[in-house]
Amino acid sequence: QVQLVESGGGLVQPGGSLRLSCTASGSIFTINTMGWYRQAPGKERELVATISSSASTFYAASGKGRFTISRDNAKNTVYLQMNILKPEDTAVYYCSVIAAPKRYWGQGTQVTVSS
Repeated sequence: QVQLVESGGGLVQPGGSLRLSCTASGSIFTINTMGWYRQAPGKERELVATISSSASTFYAASGKGRFTISRDNAKNTVYLQMNILKPEDTAVYYCSVIAAPKRYWGQGTQVTVSS
């Protein structure tokens, strides 16, 4: 089993920045890919970015050029640096990891971009 705890969400003005963190505990030696997803009200959950155990990254088009995903394996933590935030980035952001053969989810952290 893997437990995930997210932090760093909040209210920010358009154009601002936030950094999300997600720390894993439990069977962390089995973790491969770590990532962030988001779900806006009335919409389906969507991928934001992923990072593999070898630090290979993937970004969805929505965040490319504005978001940066990184991980600190020593701290079992994955980060999402979000810059130039837009109102359409408002959503609950979920951390997710793959510890084969299962996928685990965090509880989510709210990000609200509004003036």
